[in-house]
Amino acid sequence: MTINASFYAHLNNELDSIRAAGLYKFERIIATPQGAHIRICKPDGTQQDVLNFCANNYLGLSSHPQVVEAAHEALRTHGYGLSSVRFICGTQDLHKTLEARLSRFLGTEDTILYAAAFDANGGLFEPLLGEQDAVISDALNHASIIDGIRLCKAQKYRYAHNDMADLERCLKEARAAGVRHILVFTDGVFSMDGTVAQLDTMRALCDRYDALLGIDECHASGFMGKTGRGTHEFRGVYGKVDIVTGTLGKALGGASGGFTSARREVVELLRQRSRPYLFSNTVAPSIVGASLAVLDLLEGSTALRDKLEDNTRYFRQAITAAGFDIKPGDHAIVPIMVYDAVAAQKLAARMLELGIYVVGFFFPVVPKGQARIRVQMSAVHDRAHLEQAVAAFTQAGTELGLIGGKA
Repeated sequence: MTINASFYAHLNNELDSIRAAGLYKFERIIATPQGAHIRICKPDGTQQDVLNFCANNYLGLSSHPQVVEAAHEALRTHGYGLSSVRFICGTQDLHKTLEARLSRFLGTEDTILYAAAFDANGGLFEPLLGEQDAVISDALNHASIIDGIRLCKAQKYRYAHNDMADLERCLKEARAAGVRHILVFTDGVFSMDGTVAQLDTMRALCDRYDALLGIDECHASGFMGKTGRGTHEFRGVYGKVDIVTGTLGKALGGASGGFTSARREVVELLRQRSRPYLFSNTVAPSIVGASLAVLDLLEGSTALRDKLEDNTRYFRQAITAAGFDIKPGDHAIVPIMVYDAVAAQKLAARMLELGIYVVGFFFPVVPKGQARIRVQMSAVHDRAHLEQAVAAFTQAGTELGLIGGKA
């Protein structure tokens, strides 16, 4: 008998149950750079050209020539990697320049870079909050926020998603419990729904109860707000949020890397005690150089975020007119609600056959009974791309009985 055979049998049973429930997630292989058009590798060994509508490439910068050239230049001048963490010998002038530029862009005093945005949230709460403190979190916050909060010893409160009355209940309870400091933390934009947090109301509530306000801007930095500064600009509280975490891996270039931006004292303490920062390799110079080029583009013109806004407005109107149920809003994330996990998988598979790359999302990524196709707009999409996608959704939705009233 194989050693630990029962353990591996257990894992295989778990995998079989995931497949049987229609919840198994497949990875599709892409053979090209990210863009509106990509080429995927099919299981039979052939390749297929498709339109991509499921990337976080909101501004189309993942393969922008200026961004790619900046990455090449950083490789030439600063090497491939540092083979070190920041506090030993892993800090280059490029890193300090990017941190300063991000602070200026986000309206904060200082910024600290992380290898990933997940690490920025994972390493945020434990150094700042203790047993005498409280952290209040939206019920639908990202997994990285949830995991980061679990690591700290602060008292924990959770309010119903985007429910400001329930947030105030938590604030009252925390104050009544006599806590020292309170941090309210939310996604600026929620990745599965495209919901934009009510930061103006939240700021007013936090001021009333003497609480700090923090936001995760992964799905907002670069394009939310009139100049793309983020959700805090969109909601009219730019410069009034205490802590901003975010990523370089979505709109800001699409590679990897994360950050926390805040008051100088916050960032300084994180440099001393945030474990993902202290024990992870430095962000690669090529990513840092490319990110600086991204900021040059965004500070020089709002053309990309303006096109994204126009694409989003058109697609939301067109897909609704086609008969689909979508989550309302203004964000480039457009959840097309299917509700059933198997139906979402079938719709995604049929869309791929029609040349449109989208992915179904279902439990545990979203609540049971809330399966969907999450369509994401990009500035790299042209109107013809959007029209082709709507036509394919209409055909597939009709064939599968999701719209039109018959199977």
